[in-house]
Order: sequence, then C-alpha cells, then structure tokens
Amino acid sequence: MKTAILVLICTIAIMLPGTAQTVIFYPYDTVKFSGQASAWALWNSELDDQFFAGGRYLPQINYGLVYPGNRLLDFEIAMNMNGMASFNTPNGTETDAYLKLYRGWVRYSNEQYELRLGLQKINFGSASMLRPLMWFDRLDPRDPLQLTEGVWGLLARYYFLNNVNVWGWVLRGNETPSVWEVVNTHSRLPEYGGRLQVPVKRGEIALSYNHRAADARELGKLLQHAEWKTFDRIPEDRFGLDGKWDLEVGLWFEATWTHKMKDMGLLTNQALLNLGVDYTFPLGNGLNVIAEQLVIARDNKPFELINPLYFTGMSVSYPIGMFDNLNAIVYYDWFSGSTYNFLSWKKQFNRISLHSMVFLNPETNRLPMANDQYNLMGGKGIQFMIVYNH
Repeated sequence: MKTAILVLICTIAIMLPGTAQTVIFYPYDTVKFSGQASAWALWNSELDDQFFAGGRYLPQINYGLVYPGNRLLDFEIAMNMNGMASFNTPNGTETDAYLKLYRGWVRYSNEQYELRLGLQKINFGSASMLRPLMWFDRLDPRDPLQLTEGVWGLLARYYFLNNVNVWGWVLRGNETPSVWEVVNTHSRLPEYGGRLQVPVKRGEIALSYNHRAADARELGKLLQHAEWKTFDRIPEDRFGLDGKWDLEVGLWFEATWTHKMKDMGLLTNQALLNLGVDYTFPLGNGLNVIAEQLVIARDNKPFELINPLYFTGMSVSYPIGMFDNLNAIVYYDWFSGSTYNFLSWKKQFNRISLHSMVFLNPETNRLPMANDQYNLMGGKGIQFMIVYNH
C-alpha cells in the first residue's frame, strides 16, 4: 500500500505542470519549498556517554492547484534527515544517521470537505498533556519541534455550515503499536474508524471510534504465552468521548475504552480518563497554568478498575516580553512516586528560535507520549537547541 500511494503522489506531481493551463491560479498556486533545520547539544550526567550533539533537517515541498468552485488539489512531500553523535564512549565518538519519508500525501478539498491520501499526521482531542485520544501520534508538549511519525491511510473530513464536522479514515501498513497499543497491528488488514464533532454551548463534544485487527504473536513469545501463537487477528474496538468548554476557566475531558474480542487477561480491556483545566492569571504579562489528571485501567472485564494507574501533569508558562517565554512542565507518576521535571526558555527571532532546556527525570520512562529521544533525557541534564525555519 505504501508503494502504491507514493507512486500515485509522484504521478500527480509530474502531471500537474502540464495541466496548469486549464485551472485558475491564485498566489499560492506554485511550488513552495520550505523546511526546518535544527541543531542541538545535550549533556546527561546519568549516562555513560554524557555528551551528545545532533542535527535534523525537514525539507518540504508543497504544490496546489485551484479548480472552479474553490476546489483544491494539492500534495505535500517532506523528508526527515537526522544525525547524532555521542562522545566519551569507550570506543571514541559514535555516530548514527538516517533518512526517511516524514510526510507524503495528496489531497482533494474545497471549503467544506477534504480527502487526503498518504503518509500524514492524524490527531484530535481536547487534552494537551496526557491524552487518551493519542491514537495516531506521539506529540510531546516538551518537544520544541513537535515531531511525530505519520500514519499511512486515507482521511476524509466534512465540515457542515453549523460547525458540525465528521471524520472518517482507513489505515493500513502501520504495524508499530501506537502509544496506548500494547500489541502490534496486523500488517495486511486495514483499520478504520471515524469521529463526529458537535458544537455545544460555549464548547464542543465529540465521539470517536476505531477498529483494527491486533497481532499478539510477538508479545506472546516475549511473555511465553503459548496460546497467543494464533492470536494474529484479534478484533479490537476502541471508543472515545471528549469535550471542552471555555468558561471562566478552560475545562475538558477525554475518555476512551478499548476492548479485544479474545481473552488476553489484563490486556483485554483498557479504560482511560483525563480531566483538565487551564487558566491565565492576570500576573505581569499573564501566567498560564494547565493541569491534567489521567487514570489508566487495564482489566480482564470492562471497567473493573482493579489497581488503576494515576498520572498528574502541570504546565506553567510565562511570556517575558514579546520574544521570550519560560515554560515549566511537571509530571507525577503516583504508582512509582516518580517525578518528571522540565524547564525551558525560548527566544524567538524572525526565522530562528533558541531553546535552553533543563530536565530531571527518572532513568526509566513510564510516560505514554515520550518520543525516540527520551533515552537521552532519562536522568538529569541540560540541552540547547537552535531552530531555523524557511
């Protein structure tokens, strides 16, 4: 499926210049090349290799054509070029690098609907720090670049004039488990789902659903469950409900329930609940505080709530003038008594931003949203980053 989608996108890209005479152009109807370059250095006192440095470049090409009736045909291709070096190793300096596709999709849309096919980011929900609806992304509020891997599939969205919107998706070829998935997805069977989002007084509420075929054979080998050797097509249904309101304070909730059709012990049912609030205190330039509480329960039967796990998250942000911002983020794991601490200072220029970060974390991560760089941030240390957008 991935190869077929890439061939389709490239074919459209080749054909577009030849069809330019039959369409109406507007100022954005040209090839647009943009990108983000970043370089960073990190010191961690808890690791054998205490010093690290790296760089990343995300080049991106966009092209769009407008047809009569405000219909738009556009596509996006972006690459992820990443390299890293570690120092003070027993064998000297060690390096690692990779190049892979970051985004690659084609979209057909107008003012009320869109169809998007390819490798893309799909995310939704009301929470911001501890998100039960983090079904298809790994966005971490502590990451200055806000990077997340995409998923392969087709996404359709329709926006009604009364602000009701409906989503639908079909995904395939995304075998790696997402944040809340303990077992893999079957490599040859599609997963599908949708979302209905409805405005309510001073807010909105939404219902989400996703179905997939889970593949538990690898986990069965790891846990030595012989009966799981045939558990390669486990029907799994996932339901989500979320809402948010703008009152004197911002209030929201997210709740999900995941059910597998085969008995997998504590992995048969999973329930998640997030409650959150934010408020900007009138102190100086405005002190913004966000707090969220997450409950995680994995049970043999639905909603038994035996030995649930609790996480608390808090973010405090304060702008210093027009171009500087201080942000402190703390997570607390009530089961292990572990605290994750993160403090950052950001200075924004026209195209360049500077980031200074201090972290004090447990060596073993239990938070659900950590990206692939967390293994460098287990312990205590500092990181500096410069980001250039063009």
